[in-house]
Amino acid sequence: MPGQEGQKLQQIVRRGSTSTVRYRRAMMLLASGGGNRVPVIAQLVQADEDTVRDVIHRFNEISLACLDPRWAGGRPRLLSDDDEDFVIQTATTRPTKLGQPFTRWSIRKLAAKAPPTAWPR
Repeated sequence: MPGQEGQKLQQIVRRGSTSTVRYRRAMMLLASGGGNRVPVIAQLVQADEDTVRDVIHRFNEISLACLDPRWAGGRPRLLSDDDEDFVIQTATTRPTKLGQPFTRWSIRKLAAKAPPTAWPR
């Protein structure tokens, strides 16, 4: 591992003030640069061996940029903005003002009040 990259990794690990993801990835790379094998590194950082391999391969491809996570978009939203507004408006309004015979909302009561398109069941 070149000197400048190694120094940067050591700095990240020593300070520990960076994100957990950056810290763990830096630990993986330092351990790899120290000659440790993947199973040992995985046990050291409590990660899956495939994760360790992925980080090492990404480091070989893009250097220190591999420390930053590339989060995917995630699961699509189940509620539209209008449905979310309806739920918030209903939940923040006293049930008695909406003609309901109770004083507090529960999830079941909100679900029963919601229009059929508000959320999938």
